[in-house]
Amino acid sequence: METLLLKIVSSSFNLFIMKYAWVLITLFSLQSIFGQSLTGEQLLEKAIQYHDPQGMWPSFQGEFKVILETPNNPQRESIITIDLPQEYFNVSTIRDGKTSFREIKNNNCRFSTKDDTVKEATLGEKDCERTEMFKNYYTYLYGLPMKLKDPGTHIVPEVHTKTFKGKEYLVLRVTYDEAIG
Repeated sequence: METLLLKIVSSSFNLFIMKYAWVLITLFSLQSIFGQSLTGEQLLEKAIQYHDPQGMWPSFQGEFKVILETPNNPQRESIITIDLPQEYFNVSTIRDGKTSFREIKNNNCRFSTKDDTVKEATLGEKDCERTEMFKNYYTYLYGLPMKLKDPGTHIVPEVHTKTFKGKEYLVLRVTYDEAIG
């Protein structure tokens, strides 16, 4: 299993903005490679071919270390483990010397509480909602652009160009079923 270190420095994280920012960032590099007129689906396929040429995302097994620094807060270090074939997810976080975790394995979840006890539940139960949210967030974030093929995701046919830091890029628009986000 490979480990990737990401250092994120931000005053606030907004999931909505992150969704669209990562799609744009993922596709920005493709402008110079694929300058011809494409549909949204064609651009997505080219982005997936660029980022996952061997189609390895469904068998992804990996671990990431994310260090988050925000003003007026102690540093937070998270280790995110994703094992798609084993249906396993874990995020372990250290902040102020205190460790917490959230884990999903198959249809069960476990997580630490503020009083350091460990709770166990079944997916779909209220107690698992936050753990499922973390799993969905991190698999989406690190699974782009491949996650844009998931059910409930709709690629708008028109491709537009946007200028970012003086360079023009191809951009596709994504919408989601209401239940997805």
